[in-house]
Amino acid sequence: MATYDYDLFVIGAGSGGTRAARVAAAHGAKVAIAEEYRIGGTCVIRGCVPKKLLVYGAHFAEDLKDAKHFGWDVPDECAFDWTRLRDNVFAEVDRINQAYTATLESHGVEIIAERAVVTGPHDVRLTGGRTVTAERILVAVGARPHVPSCPGHEHGITSNEAFHLDAVPKRILIAGAGYIANEFAGIFNEFKARVTLINRSDVILRGYDESIRDRLLQISMTKGLDFRFNAEFRGIDKQADGSLKVAMTNHEPIEVDCVLFATGRVPNTDDLGLDAAGVELDDKGAIKVDDDNRSSCDSIFAVGDVTNRVQLTPVAIREGQAFADSFYGGKPTKVDYGCIPSAVFSHPPMASVGMTEGEAKSKLGAVKVYLSDFRAMKNVLAGRNERALYKMICDGDTGKIVGLHMIGPDAPEILQAAAIAVKAGLTKDDFDATVALHPTMAEELVLMK
Repeated sequence: MATYDYDLFVIGAGSGGTRAARVAAAHGAKVAIAEEYRIGGTCVIRGCVPKKLLVYGAHFAEDLKDAKHFGWDVPDECAFDWTRLRDNVFAEVDRINQAYTATLESHGVEIIAERAVVTGPHDVRLTGGRTVTAERILVAVGARPHVPSCPGHEHGITSNEAFHLDAVPKRILIAGAGYIANEFAGIFNEFKARVTLINRSDVILRGYDESIRDRLLQISMTKGLDFRFNAEFRGIDKQADGSLKVAMTNHEPIEVDCVLFATGRVPNTDDLGLDAAGVELDDKGAIKVDDDNRSSCDSIFAVGDVTNRVQLTPVAIREGQAFADSFYGGKPTKVDYGCIPSAVFSHPPMASVGMTEGEAKSKLGAVKVYLSDFRAMKNVLAGRNERALYKMICDGDTGKIVGLHMIGPDAPEILQAAAIAVKAGLTKDDFDATVALHPTMAEELVLMK
């Protein structure tokens, strides 16, 4: 029987890789994990955690204005210090990075701060020159922001660099219309930047329910965000004063101080040596895997964004857990990709679970749609005309809830609990039979008509 240096070697210490490494080690496996940058991956270091902290900071712009209506004496113009927020966010990222590292170490996982490249079905070469072997290799290297190939693209930044800006740009152009684009648009708009979003189609947040995304577009435009649709990059020219002149199709050029690319993410499989082990990739460079996260090479597995299945941190964590439990815990587990809740931390935020109205009509035929279109009590007193929208999609024959979509204050916090009910297969009658918790926004879930 072959002997190896490790039972499991994990490449990439993001959410999926660290969970798999920790759980496998807890089950008794000898585990090493290689990370060329920092423990924590995209989510912790340059993704959802620091971004959500910026979202919190941005919310104060409106909260401070609204506070006057609630009796607080707040100056008309409040000073904002971007560098203080940025540095405080970095400090929190450092804390979580250290916590992830400590957790791995406490479970006996060997951390190797080097880049690892696959050289065979059981072999990995480290940048220091050492080659190690493992019975199984798990690739969890995530994805990176896509950068368009237009002339002058080197003058733009991605979400990776957005956290490190020295100052809030006075004028920023954001390319894209997905969740990253809309989240950063909301953040920078609240920080007093003039924000322009360009998108090559005329649809934002493709895949989300049409009513909800249309409401966000309406509110965003009211807040002063400028949308340019059917616009593709033609080039970026740096001017003598340091500004950037952006040319695009179907619209006049625009001068801005910063261009942020938010045009999707690409699996990090370049130069990883996967071909040496016969690992198959799809046309986007993602690792093809089966329900057990196994690649075309029996000893190599992959979880998280590098597989391009569902690019969400909790999904990567579930996949890492399932892999470790299946192969080291004696508990075969497969991830259920149905009814995955998601959120867009825009201003206001969106949240969704299950099928959109269009998807439900296409799949089920007969559907019933219930709506609640209202102003949150806080917005009423503050004189803010922003309206929330909750939408429930039900099977027309059984009344089973097959989709729930929301936009409004705290929508993601409210949807998490409601998603459990949708996952459990409850019906509109079950919601109607539940007494409303008054006065809350969440009570609209059991009052929809």
